[in-house]
Order: sequence, then C-alpha cells, then structure tokens
Amino acid sequence: MMKRVDELLDSRLMARLDTLDVVSRKVFMGKVQGERRSRRRGQSVEFADFRPYVPGDDLRFVDWNIYGRLDRLFLKLFLEEEDLSLLFAIDCSTSMDAGTPRKFDFVRRLAMSLGYIGLVNQSRVGCFAFGGDRVERLTGLRGRRRVRELGEWLLSRESGGAFDFSKAMRTMALGGQGRGVLVVLSDFMLADGADAGLRAIAGRGFDVFAIQCLAPEEVEPASVLTGDVRLIDSELGTPVEVSMTSRVIEAYAERLRQHTEALRDASVRRGVTFMQVRTDMPMDDLLLTYLRRRGLLK
Repeated sequence: MMKRVDELLDSRLMARLDTLDVVSRKVFMGKVQGERRSRRRGQSVEFADFRPYVPGDDLRFVDWNIYGRLDRLFLKLFLEEEDLSLLFAIDCSTSMDAGTPRKFDFVRRLAMSLGYIGLVNQSRVGCFAFGGDRVERLTGLRGRRRVRELGEWLLSRESGGAFDFSKAMRTMALGGQGRGVLVVLSDFMLADGADAGLRAIAGRGFDVFAIQCLAPEEVEPASVLTGDVRLIDSELGTPVEVSMTSRVIEAYAERLRQHTEALRDASVRRGVTFMQVRTDMPMDDLLLTYLRRRGLLK
C-alpha cells in the first residue's frame, strides 16, 4: 500500500514531466489570465489581426500607422491567453483493487502525474473520486506549491463499493470547475455500459478523455488462471465455477473485445477520446510517448 507522495510520483519522473503540458482540442473561455492560447480576441501581447474601428472601441488599440497611410481607423487584435481547468474522475470501486500492479494504485499514480503537469503549467486542477454512493472531491488547486496537497489527497482515497457510472458522471458535470479537460480513469467494467455516463459529461464544455485501465491478468487471463477455478464478482459477490479451457479463454477474449468496442463506439458518438492501457505499462512510456501521441499531452 502506498503511503508517501514520492511513491505516486518520484523526483526522476517529475523532472521529465516539467517539459510537458496538457492539450485541449477545444477553445475555452477562461475566468482569469492563464497560459493557454485562445482564438478569442483580447488584450495580450501576441498580435493576431486588424478590424475596422467602430464607435465605442478603445482608442488605445488603434493602429495610428495605418491611419496615417489610409486615413481610416483600424484596431489591433490580439490572441488572448486563457485559463484551463484540468479535472479527473477516479474510479474507486471494488473492482479497482484487482490486478498486479493494482488498478487503483495505477490510476492514482496516473492522476498524480497528470495533475502535476497541470499544476506546474498554472491550470486549475480538480479531482473527483467515485466509489459506492460517495463522491469525494478536491478542487481549486493551482501552482506547483499545491502538488503535495494533491498527492496527499490521492493517498487518502480508499477503494470499495459498487460504481454507478452514470450517476457519478452527472455529479461530475454538475460540480465541474468551469470548462476544460476531463480525464476519466476507470476499468469501465460496467454492466450497463458507459453511454449514459458519457452523455452526461459530453457537450458540457469538457474535452473528455476516457482511459480504460486494465490489469495484465484481465487482458491475458491464461497467464495466471489454469484448470478449474472459482471466480467471484468483486462488487456483487456472486461466484461462478469455471474450467479454464482454451475454448473458455477464447470466449473471454471475444467478450472483452466486444466490451471494448462498445466503449469505443459510445465514446466516438459522444466526442470522447477513448484509450485502453495496461497497468503494467511503464509510466514514463505512457506519459512521454503514448499520451502525447493520443493528443492529451504535448
């Protein structure tokens, strides 16, 4: 069990993450000046374009050089820097206890790494943890000095209970901090599917990334299970007797493929970027290569 913040994010990886930033594919309206370039025209230092003057415009932004040449008034337009919210939704249900490495530990490490990237780039960072009927949240973080606070909060979360995904996402949508990037970290082992939950958060100003985190044993059960075994649903507690024959393993692989495709299709319909990663994937490779290639980081 992890007890220290440096177990979530060590100094070696932290130094490598200092060069990264979170990417938003959408244009958001920030409440305070931040470090994201927006297509909204404002009063920052980067010139963008001109437009004709209309009565009531601020004369400080008139280009007098153009007026001297054309005898017409034009206003300078600038690219305005905007603020970005970076939010996480972490699955704390009982199923996240499974796996080696444990899925719950993996998603906390990933949330810590992404949260660190957001904080050092002056994004507003918030985190929601869902498990059973509880919703726990930490919001309003900004700046490198809040890194330890995020880490200690993640370490204090516990897994356990069933996970009502659609209810959790509705809560997330209602309690979100403005607009920004929302990263959902879960195994997405949902009996009712993910469509209703994704619908609750799509189209609400969030640029949504759904990352399905699976343990190696879930992807390749034959590596750990052989012969006759008794499996127990971690959340419902119902047992099932299974003989791990090649036919059963093939059927399981097909069901997992269908489940993943259904998640991917639901994500595409809602404008959500869906990814599947294994918990044994090195965090360096995940952050510095895979998530950059998929457009979450740059």
